[in-house]
Amino acid sequence: MAEINQTLTQLKLEPANTKNLKSFVGELNGNLKILEKGFGVKIFQNGNKVSISGNEENIKKASNAIQDLYATTAQGIELSKETIQMAITNNDEINPSPTSSSGKEYSIKTPKRIIKPRGKNQNDYLGNMKNFEVNFGVGPAGTGKTYLAVAKAVEMLIQEEVKKIILIRPAVEAGEKLGFLPGDLSQKVDPYLRPLYDALYEMLGFEQVVRLLEKEILEVAPLAYLRGRTLNNAFIIMDESQNTTVDQMKMFLTRMGFGSYAVINGDMTQIDLPKNIESGLSHALKVLEKIEDIGFTIFNSRDVVRHPLVRKIVDAYDQFDK
Repeated sequence: MAEINQTLTQLKLEPANTKNLKSFVGELNGNLKILEKGFGVKIFQNGNKVSISGNEENIKKASNAIQDLYATTAQGIELSKETIQMAITNNDEINPSPTSSSGKEYSIKTPKRIIKPRGKNQNDYLGNMKNFEVNFGVGPAGTGKTYLAVAKAVEMLIQEEVKKIILIRPAVEAGEKLGFLPGDLSQKVDPYLRPLYDALYEMLGFEQVVRLLEKEILEVAPLAYLRGRTLNNAFIIMDESQNTTVDQMKMFLTRMGFGSYAVINGDMTQIDLPKNIESGLSHALKVLEKIEDIGFTIFNSRDVVRHPLVRKIVDAYDQFDK
């Protein structure tokens, strides 16, 4: 039987504040157990002294996460499961640095929070939205495509670089058959735009979002209603673009007017179109790939910032489909 190389490392958490330590450890050492499982190590805590045993590389990752999380509690912030999982994800990357190939780390400032990228692809995505007027974000669910696009739109609206935000998402059915849903147009479309709304509420607050909708500074629309329009001085976000047809995608891309920006997001593994209809997103990526003034960001399972099982599920489906 091969001998497993185990190492023991000791940390000292400073400042040694009883309240912070209690928050860090969690009820019945629950937070430590999550970290143990996430990094495959054993963690022993006695006061502000922490011992970690396991593989040397895993110990280093766990040590960085522990110090990050303890610093969070020192700011008076309670640790949630999401916060702990993000610390695990951020410290479990082969290359955890979010810095892009340009060497610059981007961030977005909105009225409610400052948003920083989690990983290189998110940072590249922010950089592309800063440098290009048209951007594609392609990859699995949970990689921050929608959230970061909304954040950029809010930032540009606040800075008066655009005059309005337009949110577009094709209905689940490719033909956008919304007639069977109750209510007016807004009520029919709203369920499909919930991820966009959730991000807006988090960055602007509910009341501000309502005011922007009333003033038509924030507009929501099904894709079909854009035909014949020219959209000037707007930040346009199309989510779930894999469910557009080739004609719909071409129509959308040709709606842009002066002073406008467009972000087209989609997940090629979630196409709901009939088998005989080509995805407009897939087609557009092939047609436009050589245009230098368009940004393309391709996300993968390592960029998933939801529950850690989501990343494993994405990988499992990718392997099964090969």
